Amino acid sequence: MKHYEGVQIYETLPEIVAPEHTCLVVWDVHQGLVARTFDSDTYVARLAPFVRSMRSRVQVLYTLITLLPHRLQSGWLLFGMMRRFGVNDPAQLANFMAKGSPERETPPELTPETHDILIEKPTQNLFVGTPVEMILRNRGIKTLVFTGIATDIGVETSARDAGARGFYPVVVSDGVSSMDREAHERSLQSLSRMAIVATMSEILAATGV
Repeated sequence: MKHYEGVQIYETLPEIVAPEHTCLVVWDVHQGLVARTFDSDTYVARLAPFVRSMRSRVQVLYTLITLLPHRLQSGWLLFGMMRRFGVNDPAQLANFMAKGSPERETPPELTPETHDILIEKPTQNLFVGTPVEMILRNRGIKTLVFTGIATDIGVETSARDAGARGFYPVVVSDGVSSMDREAHERSLQSLSRMAIVATMSEILAATGV
């Protein structure tokens, strides 16, 4: 750790993910997205023990896809969803991640607990349209550890924005996934230059769990 001009600079992984200032983000782990990941058969079983272990030491935050009514959405967001899910008619997206739908449910192994923070969000960015930055700063959070789906969309977007806002962004390489394995791998490679990329075991060791 260094101090420069009154600024505290964390340098090692244990300093960066120290439990007292770290929050674990479980990004969009909905049943409907898990089913579309390239490693859907192992992803939840791999992630759930990590979340349970981290919960004993750090704040946990879940994001929930909560889209605005389509008439209030941007054309760009709707177009992006149409491309991603291979549909030509935006009306086919009308029930995507609707509240109460089976696809929006969190897998039972990853059910949020009482003290977890739940953030409903309308975009692929943790900070856009949510009060999350205020909540994190109120909690004294300096580091965000990202898990979830999809690596190359919301995780990368939010990790980059977190860094721009002064948080330390950490991406768990074996705790994130995507519908596209190649895009997932490219994203991790790109993020290694803009964030900290570490494995579950490395982060657990660093937090002392």
